[in-house]
Amino acid sequence: MSPRSTAWGAYREIATALRERIAGGEFAPGAALPSEADLCEQYAVARNTLRRALDQLAADGLIVTHPGRGRVVADAQGGAGGSVPQYRAVAAQLRALIDSGDLAPGDPLPSESALAQSHGVSRGTARHALAELEGAGLVEAVHGRGRFVRQRQ
Repeated sequence: MSPRSTAWGAYREIATALRERIAGGEFAPGAALPSEADLCEQYAVARNTLRRALDQLAADGLIVTHPGRGRVVADAQGGAGGSVPQYRAVAAQLRALIDSGDLAPGDPLPSESALAQSHGVSRGTARHALAELEGAGLVEAVHGRGRFVRQRQ
């Protein structure tokens, strides 16, 4: 069964595609995303599936919802709601790698030290990012071996 043949696969695929479009500059900080109806048509999915993808982007701090205005791309400091904590930014980047398949189930994640160095954050911030991914069920820690991408259920 292909990842797209399930709602879970479609939601992840759409979230990854929108992350890439935002990162590529198609949607600049402060720019409104297309309407839900337009995005549903573009990705050929039901509104609930699209909303799951958008909710994930909002949880990652990439988009902000403004009542009456719709969803807009957050600026580098997290948009209108204040700044995105550094650990969330690190977690969002790792989540994008997992969602895109660049980090497959069973693959090891970088160590706290490696993440801290590559993202310019403290080890505590890197640890917090990894804990967020563990809490989301995307990563598991194996004592003495490190953290690994979990198999999707």
